[in-house]
Amino acid sequence: MSFAVSAFYKFVTVTDCEALRDAVFNRATDSGLKGTVLIAREGINATISGAPHEIDEFLAWLRRDPRFADLESKQSSAEAAPFRRLKVKIKPEIVTFGFPEADPSAGVGTYIAPEDWNAVISDPDVIVVDTRNDYEIAIGTFENARDPQTRVFSDFPAYADGDLAANKSRRIAMFCTGGIRCEKATAYLIQKGFTDVVHLKGGILKYLEVVPEESSLWRGGCFVFDERVALEHGLSEGRHTLCRVCGFPIPETNSDE
Repeated sequence: MSFAVSAFYKFVTVTDCEALRDAVFNRATDSGLKGTVLIAREGINATISGAPHEIDEFLAWLRRDPRFADLESKQSSAEAAPFRRLKVKIKPEIVTFGFPEADPSAGVGTYIAPEDWNAVISDPDVIVVDTRNDYEIAIGTFENARDPQTRVFSDFPAYADGDLAANKSRRIAMFCTGGIRCEKATAYLIQKGFTDVVHLKGGILKYLEVVPEESSLWRGGCFVFDERVALEHGLSEGRHTLCRVCGFPIPETNSDE
């Protein structure tokens, strides 16, 4: 059996977090879905897996709620179950950042379609910033992208206020796994007075899905928070595993090495 994997998020005001949590948990459980769903007053963020038709039916059910009618899902697949159980949690934020002024509803950077991304990051005057954490960047990133060397996303504002602060009039092009971190990171830069902030629509996952490998500027694997560990072009499963000691991704080796 091949498993479908759906990653999605939506920044939208949620005033009934407990009721939404219970409804999502019950519907996903009835469908045999596994994965993680985070709910906060600012929206929803999830990666779930299951039988392809069950994923489709779950998304159709969720989109019947007017708040999620335009919900976009990034779809991939897995040969083995990528999650062991279902978790539906209420959190203060759907992606932990810790700075309320980074409010995507107040304004985010300009979206760049994956098909147009290469031209943007190939411009030598553009500062390209990977908003992910150091262990994610270690296994793959775009050519010439800057590494903020963060261990957690809430470290990013310190990088923005330090290394980036002198570049408020330059174009800053940012990217992350699925797009959600860039919503807050670009909102933060705009609040800090940066005047030309753009980000990759749909994140690395959408880029790897639609941009042919032969014209890609992506190098390496894209870390994902499930049993697959990393994805490559075409969203095929990568060749990484998690270290049993430190929990960081490492390249797989042949058994006879």
